[in-house]
Amino acid sequence: MGWAKYARGKLSLPVITGIFCALAFIVLLYTERITTFSSGSLFGIKTCPRRNVAKIKKHHIGNRELKSSPLDNPTDDRFEFDPEECSLNTGKWVFNTSIKPFYTDRTCPYVDRQYSCSKNGRNDSDYLHWEWKPDDCMLPRFDPKVALRKIQGKRIMFVGDSIQRNMWESFVCLVQSVIPESQKSMKSGPVHSAFTAKEYNATIEFYWAPFLVESNTDIHIKADPKQRIIKVDSIAERAKQWLGVDILVFNTYVWWMSGLKAKALWGEFANGEEGYEEFDTAVSYTLALRTWANWIDSTIDTNKTKVFFTSMSPTHQRNEDWGNMNGIKCFNETRPVTKKEHWGAGSKIDMMKAVTDVIGRMKVPVTVLNITQLSDYRIDGHASLYGELGGKLLTDKQKADPLHFADCIHWCLPGVPDSWNRMLFAYL
Repeated sequence: MGWAKYARGKLSLPVITGIFCALAFIVLLYTERITTFSSGSLFGIKTCPRRNVAKIKKHHIGNRELKSSPLDNPTDDRFEFDPEECSLNTGKWVFNTSIKPFYTDRTCPYVDRQYSCSKNGRNDSDYLHWEWKPDDCMLPRFDPKVALRKIQGKRIMFVGDSIQRNMWESFVCLVQSVIPESQKSMKSGPVHSAFTAKEYNATIEFYWAPFLVESNTDIHIKADPKQRIIKVDSIAERAKQWLGVDILVFNTYVWWMSGLKAKALWGEFANGEEGYEEFDTAVSYTLALRTWANWIDSTIDTNKTKVFFTSMSPTHQRNEDWGNMNGIKCFNETRPVTKKEHWGAGSKIDMMKAVTDVIGRMKVPVTVLNITQLSDYRIDGHASLYGELGGKLLTDKQKADPLHFADCIHWCLPGVPDSWNRMLFAYL
């Protein structure tokens, strides 16, 4: 009351009216801002959408029950993905029967037998219906036509080892179903393969370079890791094939994990491949990454080329890591690990740190697709006994010995690599 008296005595009516109008405007603006946080963006602020409450559906399989919940599986993709606001590498896998793969290993002719689990006899299908749900936001659904428009008139190349080939085949299969037969083609080779989407004037390519740098086992593969020698300072011969590519997606990890010290060589293979030095794997890995990073920094035009690096794909060779003391590696696993932040022995922290340190010092911006944590949960997604060995399907005798023959490195297609490409799609 004292303030009101003072105002009437000292301020004219128009001034008082103006003050109250200003206060009302501020309240209105504040209310609008709060609303905005849950429904869109204002002044460049982008947020993650809120999930709508929905009833939980139950899905019975055998003697167990899986819950498929629209609450955990939102389908509203109208919100623009913003990597500054959303972390895709922290979250959980949710079971969602409404999710159907864009392809199967029968409908996509480009899936290698090594990854064709269903065709090779895998009877369970739960692994096809797990969807990665980030903690903070919604991961945009992969849209084949939108993906093709994003790469229209461009070359995208996946460079690396057989895990990167896994990812490349996944990307090809995700988009090829919407392309007429007459408008697509595949040219395959032992080192370089390319899928062409003619209507979009786009190519989706794979280049075999398991160490990224050169080695004596790139082309003529030496099965015995003890015979492999890595030229940690040489990359030019491989890298000249990457020039002129618009989107480069690199990886290297599995071939470093032989359990032996890496034999590193500087310069040419002289004196009958002698003169190498043996280093701990993480040291040689770091040296090779620096060579790759120097090439990127000195060669890549950021106005023309975008660079990605896929973090390590976990292996699941130790069933003790996820508490299945009676299991045999990843054999017969049918559900993901549910323990938050599970981290197994197949994901090497020192290797992860090497990637972070090297890329952190680069001049050219490199987007890291951090697939490691989300993939480490997926003990159920590997080829296991449903792949091939030495170009041949496993025999019944080999299938009876999962300890020695289960492939807990590569992934079934369709499967986990489709989620990696969903991440890539969000960043493109």
